[in-house]
Amino acid sequence: MLSCEMNIIKYILFVFNLLFAISGIGIILAGAFVISDIAEFNHFVEGRVMAPPIVLIVAGAIVFFVASLGCLGAIRESRNMLIAFAVCLLVIFIMELAAGIAAACFKSDFQMTLKSALKGSMKSYSSNDNDRLAWENVQSKLKCCGIDGPIDWYNESPERLLPKSCCHPVNEGEDPISDAVCRTAIVTADYVYQNGCFEKLEMKVNGAANVLIGVGIGIAFVEIIGIILACWLASSIKKDEEEK
Repeated sequence: MLSCEMNIIKYILFVFNLLFAISGIGIILAGAFVISDIAEFNHFVEGRVMAPPIVLIVAGAIVFFVASLGCLGAIRESRNMLIAFAVCLLVIFIMELAAGIAAACFKSDFQMTLKSALKGSMKSYSSNDNDRLAWENVQSKLKCCGIDGPIDWYNESPERLLPKSCCHPVNEGEDPISDAVCRTAIVTADYVYQNGCFEKLEMKVNGAANVLIGVGIGIAFVEIIGIILACWLASSIKKDEEEK
């Protein structure tokens, strides 16, 4: 009976680890997607925002390796390998939990930090090429203007002018409007993006966080199942050895 139980658990664990190895690749892809999605705006976003997806990529690589260890341990019916597999899963689970807690702690002061970074960069727009290029990039890519709206540039600029990246064609497909019209057209939505970049960046980062949270919760659930199966099979192997 025990041998039958071992065989059932062994093959369940083997199939589980094949799926787990595939999920490791999925974790790596999810982390890479998040980094590629927000990395181009890292001038305004602190490095701490980039840490969770990097941790996720590292965890994904470890998951792939550990899943291979679990497959080998299940096929060979090696109690030591199965215990090592369960311990590795537990370590990965703790890593993901720590990354999640860090992300949750940072989220509480993220809004204030982001707005402060945007304000500081806006003040240096005219004198610092990096700030100017960062603003041109974020405004053209996210179709926004200023921190909370175009009025921010009007208040900041001594000449009461807007950056060219704040402006768009009146109708889609038309040529951009002239610099002269754009830089003085703050009052009309016909020419100027009316949404602020703070809101757009916040939505971008929150969307990335939701991807990480969803993937993290799903993988954590799978890891717990893996730990239970590995410990169960290791226990069955030990009982079988004691009976022989």
